[in-house]
Amino acid sequence: MPPKKKAKGRVTRAARAPGAVRPTTAEDSRAARNSQPRTASGKRASTQLMAIAEQDAQEGLRERTEEGHLAAGRTPPSQESSARHVGAVKKVDDDIRTFSAAITEDQKFLQRTSTDPTDFTRQDTWRVMRIMAEFIEGFDNLADVTKGVSIFGSARTHPEDPQYLAAQELARLLALEGFAIITGAGPGIMEAANRGAKLANGRSIGCNIELPFEQGANPYVDTLINFRYFFVRKTMFIKYSNAFIIFPGGFGTLDEAFEALTLIQTGKIYQFPVILFGRHYWAGLIRWIQSRMLLEKKINPGDMDLMIMTDDPAEAVRVIVEAHGNRGAVGATENI
Repeated sequence: MPPKKKAKGRVTRAARAPGAVRPTTAEDSRAARNSQPRTASGKRASTQLMAIAEQDAQEGLRERTEEGHLAAGRTPPSQESSARHVGAVKKVDDDIRTFSAAITEDQKFLQRTSTDPTDFTRQDTWRVMRIMAEFIEGFDNLADVTKGVSIFGSARTHPEDPQYLAAQELARLLALEGFAIITGAGPGIMEAANRGAKLANGRSIGCNIELPFEQGANPYVDTLINFRYFFVRKTMFIKYSNAFIIFPGGFGTLDEAFEALTLIQTGKIYQFPVILFGRHYWAGLIRWIQSRMLLEKKINPGDMDLMIMTDDPAEAVRVIVEAHGNRGAVGATENI
């Protein structure tokens, strides 16, 4: 009787013996390749790829910001000569540092870019004084803001975009109700909100942030505060706001939304409206939160009610006015 043929791909008795090394198959190789970490876009992760992604991200941010200025008919600050300025102007303080446009104070503080231990101007203990000064400047400029609403969204939104027009109208209606409008001072949605406040003769506030490029402030800001440190600026948004309105935007917009939700969820601040404006834009995110975070009990069902969704500026204003009225005359300064 002829010997039986071994089934294709079957492991032999010898290969299964203790201590035996199983031969590597094509399936193993494919599995090994597939198990390697990849980025969210599906590319194989590597140090080189991450460095390229960082550069691309910063360049993309600059392009979006410049696109917002150009859409509004302005020359972006990075394309201006030193003698030409439009709107509010940021003064860069070089008194205790060697200025480098590619390195922000946040990066120096968080990543310890200085390697000279004797350089006291770059030590964290010295930076505490500068951080304190930023807090004092913010508090001094905003101390009289008892009714404020922060509005966030993309810097590249065109003035003819329906979201730009909605942000402008929403801010105008809020200003008529006596609310100060607070933004990041840039173009796009931020400009629309500051513009709406000005149309109603309301208070228009811009909290600008130092970036690796000159961002510039939109010309509709009447109170401009320039910050080097993100966490100081974020404190001002929270401290002087009675509501957050989140228009379509990117990582920075999401950051502000989720920080407010986290502070409310953990009881660090009183509950105020966090309004996601633009149902279609935010629908995918909400579905993911429901199907993943909520379903897997990473959050509670009640946490979903911390977010309000709308497409109607008047409806958003009604929510904010009602929430503020329910708190009586308590000012936003109780937040912190």
